[in-house]
Amino acid sequence: MAVTGQYALNAVFERDMVKGMKLLTVTVPCYNSAGYMERCLESLLAGGEDVEIIIVNDGSTDGTGEIADRYAGKYPSVVRVIHQENGGHGSGVNAGIENASGLFFKVVDSDDWVKEGAYRQILTALRELAGGEMMPDMVVSNFVYEKVGEKRNKVMRYRHALPVNQIFTWKQVKHFRKGQYILMHSVIFRTRLLRDCGLKLPGHTFYVDNLYVFQPLPYVKNMYYLDVNFYRYYIGREDQSVNEGIMISRIDQQLKVNKLMVDYMVEHRARLKGSRKMRAYMQNYLEIVTTVSSILLIRGGTEEHLAKKKELWDYIRQKDRLLYGRLRYGILGNSMNLPGKGGRKLSEGGYKICRRLFKFN
Repeated sequence: MAVTGQYALNAVFERDMVKGMKLLTVTVPCYNSAGYMERCLESLLAGGEDVEIIIVNDGSTDGTGEIADRYAGKYPSVVRVIHQENGGHGSGVNAGIENASGLFFKVVDSDDWVKEGAYRQILTALRELAGGEMMPDMVVSNFVYEKVGEKRNKVMRYRHALPVNQIFTWKQVKHFRKGQYILMHSVIFRTRLLRDCGLKLPGHTFYVDNLYVFQPLPYVKNMYYLDVNFYRYYIGREDQSVNEGIMISRIDQQLKVNKLMVDYMVEHRARLKGSRKMRAYMQNYLEIVTTVSSILLIRGGTEEHLAKKKELWDYIRQKDRLLYGRLRYGILGNSMNLPGKGGRKLSEGGYKICRRLFKFN
């Protein structure tokens, strides 16, 4: 595939920089993570000198900062620590992007970890891609739900939708199944792309990982997929942000992210016209996030929750009637807006079935 125009200039510039850069920056945002962060860090250290690990201590009040400093002292050529006032997960990711010296960039949450064999395959591929004619803007791999109490862990794979072990564009992307999207756990971005697209996640807000894998997409031209089970996503701790009860208690933050995604699609309408498949993918992802917001509000069950659900759908309609129609009158939109108590019961029943099938929450 030929490289032309500004992309070619950028590729040449970055190849010239490779010798003086780390191959991969991994940012680990940490808030009161002392009880589990060492498993995460130990798994990342297997990457050796090719990897830069940036631990962002986000105003922790436990021993997180001391553990981070200890690792930086023991592995000074690999581990860096940023101590900052508490700003939330998005603030930690922002700090990582701003300070990264790696050609590629990944976020790993402090209670998750990576599998060594797959990690080495990822690094080998990144090394080869960095020296090639065309560098990918986004590299995708599988992730595994490490869910408490489950005997068999669900693997999120993409081989039915993405070409394997080759550079490809949106034109080669096939159909994603409902409920299956590229999440933070499965993605590595080219660092410069994250800076060039101006990604800045809001502070003091949960669920910004949806923005992290959404807003850069209109700038992603070339991709690469490795069918390896790299990231281990730990789920099931009672205090996790994805616990259903906690999500309902933080519903305003979920709604904030949901609306920011709507705003982004509306504001970037012209850029999205350049790729039908990318636009369809982003619309389907927004549909999933809006469905999650809706079902959580239904599960909340109060008049206030139901009023917020109506306000969300009204917001989408006012922003873009065409987008509203596609979200509201699809299968998921219809199932979230069935009339009356009976309709809400049916919506909840469908949600419970999906939760068992897809293993979330």
